Amino acid sequence: MKIAFIGIGKVGSALAGNLSKAGHEVTVGARDPYSENVLSALEHAPQLKVMTIRDAVISAEVVFLATPFEANKEALLHAGSLNGKIIVDCTNPIGPGLTHLLKSEISGGESVQKLVPEAMVVKAFTIYGYENFIDSHYPGYGTLKPAMLIAGNDDKAKTTVAELCKELGWEPIDTGDISMSLHLEHMTLLWIKMVHMKGFGTGLTWAMLTRR
Repeated sequence: MKIAFIGIGKVGSALAGNLSKAGHEVTVGARDPYSENVLSALEHAPQLKVMTIRDAVISAEVVFLATPFEANKEALLHAGSLNGKIIVDCTNPIGPGLTHLLKSEISGGESVQKLVPEAMVVKAFTIYGYENFIDSHYPGYGTLKPAMLIAGNDDKAKTTVAELCKELGWEPIDTGDISMSLHLEHMTLLWIKMVHMKGFGTGLTWAMLTRR
């Protein structure tokens, strides 16, 4: 699959590198191909391609948005047409004091969907820190895998993203439409507080058990 990344910080670099190792053709869309983040990503995954944001997006089947939340609008403007594209929204609207930047009045996922109404936005890879995206393996739990909660309005797009989740070692769980992103974003805030304020450590992930 052809995959493009807009944003190649710690989250983007971890996901791009592992998707490339899984056999996908991964391109980094960058305004500055020699930026510190791009060079760092290439150091860990030299097989990644680097193009302008617009060129990276043109041929991509799936586009990962992994910028700081406040940079979403400008980054998407540089992407050009996103008509029919699957956009994986990995961004988190985190405000001062670990609050929801949009005051929980609307989710960040919904705000991204409004910016690109012609695209199919799927919220994913947001409820943990980048450390978990570097390595999603949790040995010692049998067949139980860490959960990756996703949300979006288009079922086919969610199926595609769910398959990528599985390839990266996650158990995808469809939580519903894009409005459910709000709850996933609050899970991110919970994860950050548990890890950095309560001392649980960055290895913390969620898993789903169902009674059969």
